[in-house]
Amino acid sequence: MTFYNTFEVRWSDLDANKHLANSSYVQYCAQTRMAFMKQEKMGVTQMSRWGIGPVIMHERFSFFKEIFADQKVIVSLEIDGCAEDAAIYRFLHKFYLPDGSHCATSEATGVWIDTMLRKMTSPPDDVVEAMNKYKTAETILMTREDFKKLPFRPENIDPAIFNK
Repeated sequence: MTFYNTFEVRWSDLDANKHLANSSYVQYCAQTRMAFMKQEKMGVTQMSRWGIGPVIMHERFSFFKEIFADQKVIVSLEIDGCAEDAAIYRFLHKFYLPDGSHCATSEATGVWIDTMLRKMTSPPDDVVEAMNKYKTAETILMTREDFKKLPFRPENIDPAIFNK
């Protein structure tokens, strides 16, 4: 199953080139995920009751066609990667114009966290069931090992370099 969310591109969503700004793509994906969660009865209020929250750890985009002001944009959501217990997940978003033109794709990898402990956790069965409905035939089984495959790792530096 695929979830769809529609946006009307506003002036404030544009960049200096007068097309949809990179930051707007990120915001549209986040808003689509929140609309999906609300529809599936796991909105902000319910997540607060459960003491969990979604955290995106890595997001990447590919762009194919410009999107301009006053256009409608449809953003899809599918689960294309998920741990058995749904603690780790990957959302696949595609951006379409009403004529079906595919403008961009985003992949967002995340985890559920316990909002008190600030640690990764398995979500309640209601969340697992909702996410399972949006898996595709290509959905892969994810594990903690998948985080080691992400392209960036933390690289701390000596804070003294800021105080010169």
